Amino acid sequence: MTTLDNKRARRSSRPTGDERQRAILDTAERLLRERAFTDISVDDLAKGAGLSRPTFYFYFASKDAVLLTLFEQMMSDADTIFESLVGSVELGDPLVTLRTGISAFFTAFGKHRAVTLAGAAAKTLHPEFQVVWSGFMQRWVDYTALLIEAERERGNAPTTLPAVDIAVSLNLMNERAMYGALANEPPAVADEKVVDTLAHIWFTAIYGRTP
Repeated sequence: MTTLDNKRARRSSRPTGDERQRAILDTAERLLRERAFTDISVDDLAKGAGLSRPTFYFYFASKDAVLLTLFEQMMSDADTIFESLVGSVELGDPLVTLRTGISAFFTAFGKHRAVTLAGAAAKTLHPEFQVVWSGFMQRWVDYTALLIEAERERGNAPTTLPAVDIAVSLNLMNERAMYGALANEPPAVADEKVVDTLAHIWFTAIYGRTP
């Protein structure tokens, strides 16, 4: 092998920018499973990713920016799981459809439990976290309101309270109930019961009857 070939081989074995960024994110999520976000430093993240502190700052402005990226990815994962699961459900049983949708979010939040809890705590300290989360919640409030209105127009659900008010209340209920279960923060519904419990309440609120 020539000297030029050796240089090319060394270059090809170096991590790419995307790989370095991914290493930082993976390190952060791993450390979050071990300790509180406030106990994690930039040096911890850089060292865990095999990078120097200056190199870390090339990819992220702060450790808060790392957590925000993980938080956004968790929400994107929830959307993806929702689309995948709901797309595979046969229409006709609204309880199954509602349960599948709720399960998608609880699955994503549970898969990234440490990120979910750290992000929720950060909302009270950093406005950008609240802005991102509010945007995520608003999308699903809008979707839920459209679902309720569509079911009313089909004659499947009674017209009672404004659809948007029901949608806001149901989604906020989901947020609090899921957080309580994931954080094991009493009073809380057990992990294995939270999806079925929420689906029952959603069905009753939307359709005005028990499943």
